[in-house]
Amino acid sequence: MATIVMKFGGTSVADIERIRHAARHVKREVDAGHKVCVVVSAMSGKTNELVAWTREAAAVHDAREYDAVVASGEQVSAGLMSIVLQEMGVPARSFAGWQVPIETSDAHGSARITNIDPKLLFDRMDAGLVCVVTGFQGVSPHGRITTLGRGGSDTSAVAVAAAVEADRCDIYTDVDGVYTTDPRIVPKAQRIERISFEEMLEMASLGAKVLQTRSVELAMAKKVRLVVRSSFDDPDQVPPLGENGDWQGPGTLVCDEDEIMEKQIVSGVTCAKSEAKITLRGVKDNPGVAAAVFGPLADAQIVVDMIVQNISDDGKSTDITFTIPDAEFDKAMTVLKEAGETSLEFDSISGSKGGAKISVIGVGMRSHAGVAASMFRALSDKSINIQLITTSEIKTSVLIEEEYAELAVRALHTYYGLDIEEA
Repeated sequence: MATIVMKFGGTSVADIERIRHAARHVKREVDAGHKVCVVVSAMSGKTNELVAWTREAAAVHDAREYDAVVASGEQVSAGLMSIVLQEMGVPARSFAGWQVPIETSDAHGSARITNIDPKLLFDRMDAGLVCVVTGFQGVSPHGRITTLGRGGSDTSAVAVAAAVEADRCDIYTDVDGVYTTDPRIVPKAQRIERISFEEMLEMASLGAKVLQTRSVELAMAKKVRLVVRSSFDDPDQVPPLGENGDWQGPGTLVCDEDEIMEKQIVSGVTCAKSEAKITLRGVKDNPGVAAAVFGPLADAQIVVDMIVQNISDDGKSTDITFTIPDAEFDKAMTVLKEAGETSLEFDSISGSKGGAKISVIGVGMRSHAGVAASMFRALSDKSINIQLITTSEIKTSVLIEEEYAELAVRALHTYYGLDIEEA
């Protein structure tokens, strides 16, 4: 017997028929003798509707009441999932985040999970009950409902899995796993059977939308094995969990690097569009200059990504180039110009929108030299100009013009041998 947490996203519980289909996946694991805890998102589109209602009620509203309204979507899904499971003969009971309790900070709208007391879940699962827990929410130190921010249900599921010491956490979504790149760009993209936490974290932060970044960070920290799989697969055609929680059937296992026998040099290629570039020229090269540039941006809640700094020949000035989302470009330019009138000295500022960040990722890059050089060569062969370059131990990213993004992804995917071979 194993303990498994099964998380179902919004598209998987979009209506009663979808909930009934998802419940059949749960019943399969219960019938195999496993202890099961389910975490659910709100029905597809419901959270957006609830957010719109709060804004219609008042443009500026109390964040605590916002959370009270928005958290109701998951309560509906949890109750309906329990009703459907009961109708199938599976003992089930729904629990809101505050009932478990899932304790969080009091940052309403973007709370962080601080602790989960698993006693209630252990007691109910030991009694043969399927616990259906609301994702995306918890309870503050003051006893108020909190929400975790968009995509928070993934984080809820991983946190619950860590608390109950689950053998695995299955993330059921509308895709059947993690792919080497976006199949809409490269039809020959392959589903990855196993991927390390580090690779998945890089892919999630660099444009892959399969898993929420915070959930992967938590899974890596707590060593919670994840499986990304499709809720639309026929539940009768998917084998249940193995006796020791071994993964079987379709999907992608996200696990520790030690569980991966053969580590490919490059596991995936990601693309993040709508990247803006800003360059400050002739910045006085004094101690604290980086803080003077990026401090005001941080205060304005502007997320900075790629950063490149070049020192002048005389060592007295520097040029700093960095990227931000296109949507933040005008705001960032205003912030920096205002800083230039007070605490920051520079000769000129320029920038442009419409860039794309292309990244190649793989834990095998640690032990193979020349991956970056081969990436540049592959792009050069397609006459694609590189504007910025950043690297880490397991990734290399470049900024290019957005119009060449898909061509770059296809070229790199083929270059690194990630295409599915034709039969």
